[in-house]
Amino acid sequence: MHVIGTAGHVDHGKSTLVEALTGIHPDRLKEERERQMTIDLGFAWLTLPDGSEVGVVDVPGHRDFIENMLAGVGGIDAVLFVVAADEGVMPQTREHLAILDLLKIPAGVIALTKADLVDEEWLGLVRADMEAILRGTALETAAVVPVSARTGSGLRDLRQALMAVLADRPPRPDLGRPRLSIDRVFSQAGFGTVVTGTLIDGGLAVGDEVAVLPGELTARVRGLQTHKTKLEQAVAGSRVAINLAGVEVGQLRRGQVVTRSGILRPTALIDVRLDHLADTPLDLKHNAQIKLFTGAAEVLGTVRLLEHEALAPGAAGWAQLVLAEPVVVVKGDRFVVRRPSPAATIGGGVVVDTHPGRRHRRRDAAVLARLETLARGTPGELVLQSLQVLGPAPLSEVLAHAGLELSRKAQVLAELQASGELVELEGDALVISRASWSRLQAELGQILAQYHRENPLRGGMPREEVKSRLAQALEATQRSRWTPKVFNSLMARITQAGQVVVNGNAVRRVDHEVQFTAAQRAAIGALLADFRRDPYNTPSAKDSAARVGDDVLAALVDQGQLVSVSPEVLFLPEVYQTMTERLLAYLATNGKVTVAEARDLFATSRKYALALLERLDAQGITRRVGDERVRRA
Repeated sequence: MHVIGTAGHVDHGKSTLVEALTGIHPDRLKEERERQMTIDLGFAWLTLPDGSEVGVVDVPGHRDFIENMLAGVGGIDAVLFVVAADEGVMPQTREHLAILDLLKIPAGVIALTKADLVDEEWLGLVRADMEAILRGTALETAAVVPVSARTGSGLRDLRQALMAVLADRPPRPDLGRPRLSIDRVFSQAGFGTVVTGTLIDGGLAVGDEVAVLPGELTARVRGLQTHKTKLEQAVAGSRVAINLAGVEVGQLRRGQVVTRSGILRPTALIDVRLDHLADTPLDLKHNAQIKLFTGAAEVLGTVRLLEHEALAPGAAGWAQLVLAEPVVVVKGDRFVVRRPSPAATIGGGVVVDTHPGRRHRRRDAAVLARLETLARGTPGELVLQSLQVLGPAPLSEVLAHAGLELSRKAQVLAELQASGELVELEGDALVISRASWSRLQAELGQILAQYHRENPLRGGMPREEVKSRLAQALEATQRSRWTPKVFNSLMARITQAGQVVVNGNAVRRVDHEVQFTAAQRAAIGALLADFRRDPYNTPSAKDSAARVGDDVLAALVDQGQLVSVSPEVLFLPEVYQTMTERLLAYLATNGKVTVAEARDLFATSRKYALALLERLDAQGITRRVGDERVRRA
């Protein structure tokens, strides 16, 4: 399914032509019909001679409504470019053409409307003017069709020309990341909240859980329609109306994006290749204020030029856009920039990196080289660049971030496996670049080495502390993605490689070994002898630490030479095991046990008996019922 959009100067007959082609008048607003001038986006659809249905977005032509026009042309496959034969090329003809060229709209048809009002000689002059202004643009080879909406002449040829253009356009790819930039929000009686837009990069189905970004809203797809036909599933490339459950009309606005949760993130900082229009009168200076248009979104921002102090008219360069509000974009998206005041279209370009993470230093050779790679790299290079932003991630998610189709997965895997630049943590369910993998290994080695130097008698660093310290070594853009699953997969792979040892909750380097001095060994021997001398009435933790030192006592617990039953009570491991077995045997016979009965069972004090029972409660072996313990089912 395809979508076409109109373009052209005000009062050149765009809406009238759409009605003649489709039978639907696209002007929705009362004010539009009263003024007979399109103010906002209008929508219709037509059936081509081959039977295919095509969505139509009708845009305003007046200069005061250029920004509404920009909200409608971002998702189209081809343009129906309208020029009135009795007036010819006008100011918005040129501006709309410049916008279409900036957005790289790949194809179109030129409709010379009101052809019934001029003679053949005049029509030839207008056609020549059109050929002149189209030269060097994406529409240079577009068919030019004279047409009259009033008499119907040329309409059949126009439909044939549109069919021929769209036949050469491939269907929109399914990248597994559906997104719909909202161009209209309204409430419909009996249904509730409805949004419309062009669905790209994937499909949506009734019942899907979706996110609305920016805004971090969640909703459910209650219903779908295309051209007023109910659907169970909408495909990429179609005009779609989505009935959303869980959100109110007042929470939504034009420019937000409907997508699946977790696959896209809003950003207020993007790296771009920026083209400055040749016919603008002024240079575009570093830190100039601009208004960005992408999809249906419109947001103010600042342009930071990374190579130059200014871009001359007709020049291009690398830039970073700092936005006043976040937008949702992906690599490869086209955009337009306008000067806020006096309002004028001044340029546009392509998004190269959606989450650069930080403001770049200007004239940094490494930054410029990276942007060149992102713009022109092989699929493998694009995946590696995306991994630099994402960190460890499923390969399918990385492909989507890089703007590659899922069908490229096998090719990318083969390319990166052959070069050794991809490390698979869980097959292609979780991958990381070789460079990031090596850096994380080195960081972990340094973190553990420092910990072992500072705590030579500890058996290892607590896992949560390892996770926290290791996450700090990541790029800022990756930290929010540092989930327990990712961390556990990394630790499993590093352990498998024989670089670290994980013992319960402790992580240590494989070459780390706790070593006691002769004096410490002597103190330990004397302490453990006292533990064996009266195994159920052992020295307290405080007394034990005073005899051997806090670090040595902690090491004895790490090594399993002592069991910490409570902050004050320690037992030998074999004694703790015996006490547990005897207590469970007592419960098997008697069904319950009190603290006093446990105390008498081991000829110990209440402190030791209570500590043992509370430890078994915490382990889920027993549970307290009043003043008694019973075996937990």
